[in-house]
Amino acid sequence: MNDFSIQATTGEPFQGQRDVRVRSLCVGGDIDTKSLRKTHCLAISPLVLEAGRCGCAVVFRYGAVVLFHVEPIEEVAFLEGLRPMILRPVAEPVLEQITLAISDDVKRTPEGDRIFVPSFSLPVLQVVAEVLARSVVLERFENKASISFDALRPIAANLGSGRLNRRQQSELLKRLSDVLSDQQQMVGRVSVTEKPDALWDRPELERLYARLTDEFEIPDRFEASDTKLDLIGSTIRTAIDLLQARHSLRVEWYIVALIVFEIFLSLYEMFIRHS
Repeated sequence: MNDFSIQATTGEPFQGQRDVRVRSLCVGGDIDTKSLRKTHCLAISPLVLEAGRCGCAVVFRYGAVVLFHVEPIEEVAFLEGLRPMILRPVAEPVLEQITLAISDDVKRTPEGDRIFVPSFSLPVLQVVAEVLARSVVLERFENKASISFDALRPIAANLGSGRLNRRQQSELLKRLSDVLSDQQQMVGRVSVTEKPDALWDRPELERLYARLTDEFEIPDRFEASDTKLDLIGSTIRTAIDLLQARHSLRVEWYIVALIVFEIFLSLYEMFIRHS
């Protein structure tokens, strides 16, 4: 058992240290945390595992991992071992790095990338991990929304000029599916607006949670991302509706043309018959 495990049994990891390096990564769409719970873990909700020689990792089912006091080579080994449990892995993980530092002043504001906490107890680490995990996942959604906006520009231009083709229509449907999936994951699985489970047992940490949430602008970023996804979804639905309306109008003109052709054909046969 490593040093962290021995210290974790007392409820105070990293004893004797005044600061700890923290790295938060969004590594995929989902992580199979049920399989990880079958291994030795330090806490369940959220899931805390030993990582490296004297560090730990908090793993979230929505694709985020937060590493505390884990050396770079240990981080690579841990993520490699986690790879089979990652669903829809990303090519380039979204990363955020800070330093946790002990301070007796619970109201002390962050200084650069240094975040001050009252202790390195396991519940404190879980609360910090919740906020950092939500931050990197929100950044992933923000990046995807920006990419979708850029991709929709030429489609919108072609829609206005009437040059939208079937391939672009299929792309619109795929992007609409992605947007709905992102919204479902952000609201349903990430639960950005809900309080962490750790706060139910440790309500005294609510002030720390509120301070970190404000520092990383979680509510504002969630609202902005949700608004962007709504706008993208609405734009795509409007484009699809216009395409379907044009298609329906084209079909109606085809029907009118066939009727007119039938009329002319009937008139021609009548003229031939009476001539």
